[in-house]
This record gives sequence, C-alpha cells and structure tokens, in this order.
Amino acid sequence: MALASSSSASAITGSSFSRSISASEPKAPQIGLVRLFSRPNLPASSVNYSQRRCSVEPLHAEPKRNDSVAPLAASSVAPAVVEEVQVEDYEGLAKDLENASPLEIMDKALEKFGNDIAIAFSGAEDVALIEYAHLTGRPFRVFSLDTGRLNPETYKCFDEVEKHYGIHIEYMFPDAVEVQALVRSKGLFSFYEDGHQECCRVRKVRPLRRALKGLRAWITGQRKDQSPGTRSEVPVVQVDPVFEGLDGGIGSLVKWNPVANVGSKDIWDFLRSMNVPVNTLHSQGYVSIGCEPCTRPVLPWQHEREGRWWWEDAKAKECGLHKGNLKQEDAAELNGNVKGDSTDVDIFESQNLVSLTRDGIENLARLEGKKEPWIVVLYAPWCRFCQAMEGSYVELADKLAGTGVKVGKFRADTAKEFAQRELQLDSFPTILFFPKHSSRPIKYPSEKRDVDSLMAFVNAFR
Repeated sequence: MALASSSSASAITGSSFSRSISASEPKAPQIGLVRLFSRPNLPASSVNYSQRRCSVEPLHAEPKRNDSVAPLAASSVAPAVVEEVQVEDYEGLAKDLENASPLEIMDKALEKFGNDIAIAFSGAEDVALIEYAHLTGRPFRVFSLDTGRLNPETYKCFDEVEKHYGIHIEYMFPDAVEVQALVRSKGLFSFYEDGHQECCRVRKVRPLRRALKGLRAWITGQRKDQSPGTRSEVPVVQVDPVFEGLDGGIGSLVKWNPVANVGSKDIWDFLRSMNVPVNTLHSQGYVSIGCEPCTRPVLPWQHEREGRWWWEDAKAKECGLHKGNLKQEDAAELNGNVKGDSTDVDIFESQNLVSLTRDGIENLARLEGKKEPWIVVLYAPWCRFCQAMEGSYVELADKLAGTGVKVGKFRADTAKEFAQRELQLDSFPTILFFPKHSSRPIKYPSEKRDVDSLMAFVNAFR
C-alpha cells in the first residue's frame, strides 16, 4: 500500500481521511485537516465502538450556521452524562458473519463505525473493497500508503479510482528524515541484502500507524488464500493485535476483512462483472502488487505471494501491516530474533532517545541525585506490543526534547532475569519513570500507551 546529552546522560549511555460519496448523491464540501474534540477517558478494552462516533471540525471551512435547537455549551451548564460502556464480543461477531457475503460484512462495518472507519487501498485488487462500500450506499473513507517507490501504473490506478467513484483518497507518506537517514546509511536497495523489514517499517508501517491513530476501525483486503503461511486463519472481523486506534491502548482498534473467505477467482469475477477500474499491472502477470523493487510477475503455477520479496522465506512474507497474522515464533524469526538472540533490526529509533546499555541502566537505577528525571521503556524489538507503541514513544521523546526530561530505552529481552529482578519487568513493554531525587523507579501502570497518556504520566512526577 499506496502512511545534546547532558553530563549525566553520558555517564549512563552505552489524518483525516477523505470521505467518499456516491456519484448519484450531492457532494458535500471536502473535509481537509480535522481537529478531534476531547473525549471521555474510557478504558480502550471496554469501549462499545458501535455507540461512539468521531466528531470532526473542518479547519479551513466556511463558518457554519448553527441550526441546532440545543443551546451552546458555552451559554448553559448541562448535567454530567455518564456514558454507558458495553463490551463488544468481536470473536462472536466474527463467527456470526463467517458465512456472510462481503457486501453484508462491509455494510455492518460501515454501520457500526461510521466516520471512524476507513478502507486501506493498495492500488491492486482490493479495489473490490471500494466497490462493495459504494454498493452499500453509505458514506465511506479511503486511504493509501504512498511509499515513494510504487509503480507508475499504481499511481495511474489511484487516479482512475478517484475519478470513477468521485472520491479523494487520503495519501499517507513516510517521514522524509527517516527515509533520508535509511538511504544515506544503507543505500537504495538494502532490503535485497538484509531483508525488507527495515524499509517497510519506515515507508509503510509507521505511516500506517499514524493513519490508524485517527480511527477506531479499518478495512483491509486480506484473504485466506493469499498467503497460506500467514493469512490462512484471517477472520472477517477482529480486534487488531498490533496497532492502536483513536483511544489508545490494546484493543482500541478493530480490523475488518470482508473478503477473508473469498477466493481470487471470485474476486476477479466480481471486478469484471462490475466493470471496476483495475491496475494494468495485473494484465502483465502481477497478482500481488506492492513497491516496484519488491514486486514481480508470477508464472502460472506459482502462488501470488511468490511475486513479493522473492528472495526471502515464504512464510515471512508480511511487510508489517498485517504482522499479527504471524505465529509468535515466526514473528520473532522475521525480526531476526529467536529466543532472545540479537537482531540488527531495532525499534524506538530517534535522535531524542538514549539507548541504554546494561551498565547504563544499572547506573541510572543507583543514582539518587540525578541531574534530570528519566522515562525508560524496557522492550524487545520482536514484541508486537512494543512495535505498536513505537510511534507514540518516539513522539513522546520529540515532545520532551529540551524540557529537562530524558527519554531512554533498554532492550530487556537480552537481560530478562536482571530486568525482572531489578527493574519490575513483568511483560514487554514495561515503562519506568526515574525521579531526580530517587533511585527507585515508578512503573507506568496502564496499558494505554498513546502519547497523551504517557505525557500525563511524566507530568505527574516532574
């Protein structure tokens, strides 16, 4: 898819999505950037997503007339309203919808989440998702990850799809500084030598994470027959096991896979019968389409995923967008890390983050008169929950730069017994705050790891 250290530090270290509308319906003004209104701080795991909606305000729109019969909040004081929280059983819902048609599943997804859900479009056969959403008659949003290395045919497909449906796809781009650092240090084609994960993390996973932080659900084109090694058990709906949504924390994002049970032939029969615009690369032997350097045509007897990252192990052919499909041992192996072995692929990379060695974290734990307070994450790079909070933690480090609070990381899976004994490690990730006046760290108790929650934790002690 087209998402200066002080002296004490040296002693320690070692989107808003555009909304589509039916061509037959009157078109509303396009929403550009949006500002999210404040929300009650509810546990992410207990939110009834079907009962909550995302309020958005156009930042560059004309002032709207207030036609509401209710008085403005500024002119009256309303009694406090307690929002009823209801737990949604998505495993049960997946079973109920197991034999449902893609159109029925799409309709259910759009009905439950409204403006808080968006379709992820890669410029390939997942255009079927847009056609199904169009057929529901409901408004929908579409986004795509532009990695900067897509085929020209894919960009042309984006343009044709926008014109065909009268929509504006919201494109997510990688961070230019991160791309520049990667290319300058390792070259344009490093993935041929040391695997595609690092490049995909910069160009795809992190932009996707930014996109999903503005949603409560997303819709993908995953199918069980696409990759027997990683997608054979994909349900039609699930709580996303890797990424976080708008409310932050584990369980804050729902993932819909309406065509999970549909075969490739049936998808193409549908596209042809509906006269849907498709990527012209498909007629040149491409089946699964990604970035140009990592995609090639397949032969008639080859599986479609054999055209992606063909130089790597077949069971590891996930770029990170759907990494939750991998079994735990495969995910560790995919990151070059099996049972705690070292790996070259690290996370939490930022110039505002201090990487602590074993000696460094021990010194930090012993110092009682520190020059600055510290917040440190104990992590394992192969841990999917650590990967899920990477964006939030890096953003926290950027926000705290120059404020007198140091932000660090310590890879604890290679010193797990020590971390369990001395640093209160129970599971990954564990976040600790080291006050200036004390060597005793304070453990962050919540599973909400969005930047605002982490910032509130830091502000409570500095």
